[in-house]
Amino acid sequence: MRKISRLLLAALITAAGMLVATAGPAYATLPGFVLSSSTASLPPTLSAVATGKRIQYVTTNINGGVITATGLVLTPKTGKNNRVVAWGHGTTGLADSCAPSTNQTVFWEEARIAVAELLSRGWTVAAPDYPGLGTPQAHPYLIGASAGRSLIDNVRAARNLDAALSTQYVVDGHSQGGQGALFASQIAPSYDGTLVLKGTASIAPVSNTQEFINFIPGTEGQGYLVMALYGVAAVDPSFKPANVLAAPAEAKVGVLQTGCLYEILAAYQDLTAEQLVEGGVVPDAVVAKMASYENPAQTAPSAPVLIVHGTDDEAVPFFASEILADQIAAYGVPVTLETVPNANHDQAVIDTADLVADWIATRFT
Repeated sequence: MRKISRLLLAALITAAGMLVATAGPAYATLPGFVLSSSTASLPPTLSAVATGKRIQYVTTNINGGVITATGLVLTPKTGKNNRVVAWGHGTTGLADSCAPSTNQTVFWEEARIAVAELLSRGWTVAAPDYPGLGTPQAHPYLIGASAGRSLIDNVRAARNLDAALSTQYVVDGHSQGGQGALFASQIAPSYDGTLVLKGTASIAPVSNTQEFINFIPGTEGQGYLVMALYGVAAVDPSFKPANVLAAPAEAKVGVLQTGCLYEILAAYQDLTAEQLVEGGVVPDAVVAKMASYENPAQTAPSAPVLIVHGTDDEAVPFFASEILADQIAAYGVPVTLETVPNANHDQAVIDTADLVADWIATRFT
């Protein structure tokens, strides 16, 4: 190789620096761009099998605006291959303190078991917090298109940290994350660029909410409904939860910013239906608005789907997934509904961790 003169070398270095300085801001607006990365503190069951990075990365809101999100990239300590699985966590809350990447308390046991199984197969796991959990904006709880974008962009971010990772990925999630996984599958063809979605595993996903929203007031799970109303408000400023909530429920909304899931559920569990919402019933127009944001399968998923649901689910009724499976099948998309007898909302994840991972393995082969 010929020697480069010092003058020419200096000129090349200067030009390269100018190029980086010019391109930097543009790259920083690309979905999946990693804004920061630091070593993550993981629960013991995961730190034994993986190393973790907590990242802040670029994603988009449901209108395409550039926003930031946080999450984890978990790398197996042994047996690593080049596949990526995005993991969508279940409900943790609305406050920044409810982000699983920084709060191990809300990295629920069932999630740890599911993620550990994924890592045991050698897959890198991309696990977003979702927008608004750990970032300034309000969390668009149960706005499926928001979670779906952050799942895909967390995969992009993982690949930006590790160029050896494949473009092939699978999305897996539970409850809120199962819903988000299905939305990711819907938007992938127009959103994930060079990535290749191979399948979607969805455990006890939120779906067909119009069928059960008005069975929630007066039950122990009515805190979920309060969070969902504020999720709509996060993307629709014209929507006012105070116009739906009764005064006793409105008086408790401070818990949404001071507590996470169990504190929120405890705050609302003893209210009557009439104390939760005006007249004890959510108005039809509000039910329809919530369903428009929350229900997957309004368009076709873009890859095969596995739905897992326990028959004794206390949070999302089993029949919602029976309807969902038929809706997906009507598009001609391969779908399997795996029924877990006598399992509740969380136990379904634990009981099927191996089954789900086996299904994902077949998608990669």
